[in-house]
Amino acid sequence: MTSLMDAVRAGRTAEVVSLLDGMTDAERRAFFPQLKELRKELRADQWTSQARRAYPALHTAGAACQTGAAGVASWLAAADMRWWPASPSVLIDVLGDRAPGWLGVVAHRIAERPLTARVPYELMAGLVRLSGCPVPTTEAYVHGWVEHTGHVWQRGDTVLARLRQDPHLAQLTAALFETNDIGSRLAWTAVEGPDSWTEALARLTVEGALDRRATVDACLARLLRGGPVADHRVFLRMLQALALTRDEEREHTADWLALAADAASVVAAHAQSVLASLALDGELTAHQLAEMSGAVLFRTEKKLVRAQLVLLGKVIARDASTSDELLPVAAQAFGHEDSDVQERALKLVERHVRRVGTAEVREELAAAADQLIPTLRKRAAQSLGASPEGSEPVTYEEVLPPAPAPVRLAPAPESAAELAEEVGALLASGGDVAAFERALDGLVRHRYGDRDALLEALEPVVVQRWWDERNPQYAFSVDDYFIRRHGLFNAAHGLELLLATLRGKVPASTLHNTLRRGTTVTGDCGHGPLARAFEARIWEVAYRLSTDPLPLLLSTPTWGTGLLEPDELVTRLDEYRRLGARVSATDFAQALLRVRRGDRAAAEAAAERAAALGTTEGMRLARWLNAGGAFAPTYQLRTAGDRILVESGEIAELQEDFPSDFGSLGRPVSVYRDRWHCYHWNDGMRPHWLALLPEQRELVAVRMLRDLSAVAVDDTRGEAAILPQLAESDGEAGEAVHLCVAYGLGARHPEDRLAAVDALLVLAARGQLDADRLGADLGQLVRRGAVKPSRLVDSARTAVATGAHATVWGVLRHTLPVLLADLATGEAATAARGLADLLAVAAECAERTGAREELPHLAGAAERRGSSRVVTQARRLHSTLVEELAA
Repeated sequence: MTSLMDAVRAGRTAEVVSLLDGMTDAERRAFFPQLKELRKELRADQWTSQARRAYPALHTAGAACQTGAAGVASWLAAADMRWWPASPSVLIDVLGDRAPGWLGVVAHRIAERPLTARVPYELMAGLVRLSGCPVPTTEAYVHGWVEHTGHVWQRGDTVLARLRQDPHLAQLTAALFETNDIGSRLAWTAVEGPDSWTEALARLTVEGALDRRATVDACLARLLRGGPVADHRVFLRMLQALALTRDEEREHTADWLALAADAASVVAAHAQSVLASLALDGELTAHQLAEMSGAVLFRTEKKLVRAQLVLLGKVIARDASTSDELLPVAAQAFGHEDSDVQERALKLVERHVRRVGTAEVREELAAAADQLIPTLRKRAAQSLGASPEGSEPVTYEEVLPPAPAPVRLAPAPESAAELAEEVGALLASGGDVAAFERALDGLVRHRYGDRDALLEALEPVVVQRWWDERNPQYAFSVDDYFIRRHGLFNAAHGLELLLATLRGKVPASTLHNTLRRGTTVTGDCGHGPLARAFEARIWEVAYRLSTDPLPLLLSTPTWGTGLLEPDELVTRLDEYRRLGARVSATDFAQALLRVRRGDRAAAEAAAERAAALGTTEGMRLARWLNAGGAFAPTYQLRTAGDRILVESGEIAELQEDFPSDFGSLGRPVSVYRDRWHCYHWNDGMRPHWLALLPEQRELVAVRMLRDLSAVAVDDTRGEAAILPQLAESDGEAGEAVHLCVAYGLGARHPEDRLAAVDALLVLAARGQLDADRLGADLGQLVRRGAVKPSRLVDSARTAVATGAHATVWGVLRHTLPVLLADLATGEAATAARGLADLLAVAAECAERTGAREELPHLAGAAERRGSSRVVTQARRLHSTLVEELAA
């Protein structure tokens, strides 16, 4: 009797099936406890070769040795079984001698499992076939049916032929329209054409295998329900394949009206075309057309709006009696955000206004004209009798979000238990600069005060870290983890080094050797100096934790941006003097780079106090504060392919009396000599790099610029998240900062563009935005192809939506001349691509702000022949800008 367990352990599935065939139900049940124990044993490490070999046999035996339908279903669909399952044919074989009713219950139970359970369709369908039960219509079963039927390329068959033979065709097809997220699977399993799902189902309705009315109703209901884009496209193609008759289209008028109003764009366009055909044939009432138009004209898709205006014009031209009801609806488009749509609507109303029969409708049209842009409103004043723009000009007032106020760091946690909680949170989910610096200072202070209490509080935090295990299972040691790799790749990794040091996992000799030969950062990429400076401080703090604890950190910032107030630094140095503590060279270097020197009165007063300390560090701080001012390296714009980048010269002040790892911050930045492909892929380090030089953000921006350019040039995602913090930092906002923002405004992904808009508004609110420089940079980037105009338009519209019309105009007034110059000379065929939308945004801003000036090359664009959108929008902008200049 023990041979069954031996066969299961050995993975001899065929032998297991043979042994099970000769057993009674009671004998099978007797084995089940042993199978459960084996399952528990294998689950502990299910990736070994023994587990992979045994699981299929265990899956088979466990299903056969239970008599309860619920237990068998649970065993068949268990998560630990799905990686190495038995084949469906084997499972059906061992279950095939059960009662049909019992098999039907099992089939329905496993079909009710979620898709993620990945129950094989062949198993579900086989049990349904054996039991003769009603076919399940659950999500898992329908998805499996679609995939199984669609894999015709494996069988040399067609979808249509397989569906014809399916005994459950009607039930499963009805369920198909009710199943979520099925569209992508339908589109993937069969190509378009006569053998596709859409064509096959349409053909089956013609043959009578499917009820046509029910299929049409279900298809329309599915489109009305909405869902993913793939569902929209597949079920729309299915509806089109059904080729509805005019009677069927008329019968579903209410559905078409609802789809035109609320469905996805591609579906709404089809509904609009059906309704247009009905309207032009006189089978849609004026009231229904007005209802449809009122919804469509408020959609964002300009193509649908334009088509609706064309339809209204055709209907009014055929039947003048509809003017009173339809023209006010057309006038709703006067408030559309696109001026081209406004102009189309105005032309339509002007063309047919003479057909209006009542004064009330004329007054309604005239009142609606107040929504038009100024140039069209003046035209409407003549053609519709609308009131012209008021003679008293309205003074424009820019609306910008308030500049973010700096946040002061709270003191380090007073209790070791509170510190341990914060460290655990940082390790689990990361944190900002403030949280990291507080935790770092807390570890230093509590190590100096009571090491045993600190270790006791940290026990629950570190006991879960792999490097704290007594018998590590990994091939590399703790030293390998922190030293022989690519350095500390994020702030949490730095905290781990300190914790491992406190636990005695990193020897003092290792820390000393690392400090002696320099930090573990390898390579010579543009980010290298920033990473080396950050790491050098962490490594020296770790060494001092192990050998000569520091009483506190000198470099802990006062503010969340990394700035350190000079009075606070002097007070800390005085505490070091009182305790007779030895200053850490890298900690003091970081403190110097963080201390505020821009406030000259505060800096000079603190310098006097520092000099009075009589210590070496006090005198060094006094000289540093008295030197004042920002570093002034030379900056130079360079091009690299489509990119415009910035090089910076050497900074002598950063290489005098600074440790070597900090002195590298003063090295030149070269576009061509520096290596930019590196391992600094962790976006979470960028805020810490900014906090290295909180009053010198231009120096950090120069080294991050190539990364930021990638969001526009290479379509990467996420790098622009640092831009708001870059704008909130201090120091000069020069060429590098503005180029970073420019690339962000042209980013591929919306979240990156939104971050760039935030940075733009923060700089404007702080009075640090050089709109002329940013606009000129954007013009050159668009001209070179690094920034796509459509993305810039989206960013500009987002900024305008906040009320920053003057800010956006200040930028675009320097962007547009660059592109208009290319348009005038014909040197760049792509200059006009997206230019119309940029001109439209600029025109809106000029109209709102009352801007009046001559814009280079604009007059030439406005005087071009034709009525293209570029010419139309150029005329609109030119008319706005020269309105009062001409007077």
